Amino acid sequence: MTRYIFPLLCLLALSLPGIAQPKEYTTANAHSHNDYLQKNPFTQAFGRNFGSIEADVFERNGELYVAHNAADIESSRTLRSLYLEPLQQAIREKKGIFFKSFQSLQLLIDFKTAGEPTMKALVRQLTSFPDITSHPNVQIVISGNRPPADTWQQYPSYILFDGLPTVRYTPEQLVRIPLFSASFQGYSRWNGKGTLPKEDREKLQAVVDSVHHLHRKIRFWATPDESNAWKTMIGLGVDYLNTDKIDSLADYLQNRYGAQYRSSAPYALYQPVYRNNDQRSKVKHVILLIGDGMGLAQIHAGYTANFGQLNLLQFLNIGFSKTSPANGYITDSAAGATAMASGKKTNNRFIGVDATGVQLPAIPDLIAPMGLESALISAGNITDATPAAFYAHNKERGEMKAIAADFENSPVSIMIGGGTHYFDAALQHRIVSKGYRFSTQLSALDTIRSRKYLVLADSAELSMLEGREEFLTRALQRTFKTLSANKQGSFIMAEGAQIDHGGHKNSVPYLTTEMLDFDKAIGEAMRFADSNGETLVIVTADHETGGLSLLGGDISKGFVEGRFSSGGHSGIMVPVFAYGPHSMDFRGVYENTAIFDKIMQVIRTYHARTK
Repeated sequence: MTRYIFPLLCLLALSLPGIAQPKEYTTANAHSHNDYLQKNPFTQAFGRNFGSIEADVFERNGELYVAHNAADIESSRTLRSLYLEPLQQAIREKKGIFFKSFQSLQLLIDFKTAGEPTMKALVRQLTSFPDITSHPNVQIVISGNRPPADTWQQYPSYILFDGLPTVRYTPEQLVRIPLFSASFQGYSRWNGKGTLPKEDREKLQAVVDSVHHLHRKIRFWATPDESNAWKTMIGLGVDYLNTDKIDSLADYLQNRYGAQYRSSAPYALYQPVYRNNDQRSKVKHVILLIGDGMGLAQIHAGYTANFGQLNLLQFLNIGFSKTSPANGYITDSAAGATAMASGKKTNNRFIGVDATGVQLPAIPDLIAPMGLESALISAGNITDATPAAFYAHNKERGEMKAIAADFENSPVSIMIGGGTHYFDAALQHRIVSKGYRFSTQLSALDTIRSRKYLVLADSAELSMLEGREEFLTRALQRTFKTLSANKQGSFIMAEGAQIDHGGHKNSVPYLTTEMLDFDKAIGEAMRFADSNGETLVIVTADHETGGLSLLGGDISKGFVEGRFSSGGHSGIMVPVFAYGPHSMDFRGVYENTAIFDKIMQVIRTYHARTK
């Protein structure tokens, strides 16, 4: 009696080379379903380095025609002309995966006519393509109306077959099977929206596991064809992702690892006591924390990556800021920060000037005559748009040397960040002559005793992924210590600059690690507010960057996955969080200029009481 087997351990030694489970998914795991229906059959999928390409064929008088239905057959559309000839040419010219890659290519030929005559025609054609049949990285796999399994041994060894999970094969037959395919619809009616039902997932996972126990690959056809479904198939361990959307799947896979982040461990939050929160008591110190590019999705990414907790989400008073500039719908950081620094809408790229180019006084300029001191901190370039809006005036944000020079006329006492090279030796000398200490080392934060200083170090512009220390928190701690002694009060603006960079680069790891670093600084600001009961903390953004959507995550694992709609900014409102006395003033929905108005109102109120 013939010994039939399905997924049994005795078959482990029968695995074909090159079919181990992938550690990472790339376009080598992509299958171009019904590829011949694409505008450019073969070349489009091959050009995106797809690992598997499918063609349906009909045998007519010894010729193999590529078509979905017999009625669609055209004399010019043959397997030879659309697939075999361009594949052999790519091999000979070492194009695509044949240039340097060790990636394999599977040509899945789906027989629509009877197996034996179709196979006979195929084998006869393949004798003219020795570069294909002899290449170690090319597999010819037959699906559809396969010849009977007990006849497979009579065909050349380069002919392989697509297995069915419901069929039991002998060990000899299994040697010829590199792939198992099944209809997704046979296990689930899920349409790709939301989450795959648990019962369906269990059925699909059982099939995937049974095939993998045989050390073979698996593909499901008739799957939903969009990113949530692709992600779900990856989660199940499906080896080939079935698609009719070649470029969309290729883009998804290319960007996938930049779209995921997993934290190793959570950090502890500051436990707030809400001292004078919701009270309309005096405000002596104001801390404005700006997460550049931080929208709700960026915040939720941080919340997920920190295993379901953020300092920011302990705030009780929340509003929304409308961010559009004077000359458009979507703001840049220059116009967005100028609105918060001066209370006036301006044009994109304008720093500290109105839409006509007239200079605008910023918060530090307005509070200095009252005796309040100011500090500006950025986890980035201190001459970049957001911090620059609080001390400089220029119609072009890119004029960074001129922006740096504007600091000479600013009353700001402390400035910490990057951008050292924009402060040349002559400018540094003039700044020092005005009573400032100037250092290009972050270590100076531990030693400076002056009440007026600039600490500008290139290392402040590193990303967290590049190893930047928790400099933002350190800089806030040092600044708090210096300015808290001022009896009239203080204003601090600190920027989480590189949340924005991560959005522009469409990198979830980048923006999430920056969001987490920013949130640690938020915790320190809350601590300072509770220490004296006279500090108002506001946390907001100048705009959202990247049009980020979160497509999946696991809070218990600190894992988040997102997708971007843009490499630029979006026009959506951004949240405003407030903590401490007068925090209730920041509830509601308002223009970004209102943030300036509200800050100046509480400062003026306190100053009037102390006269």
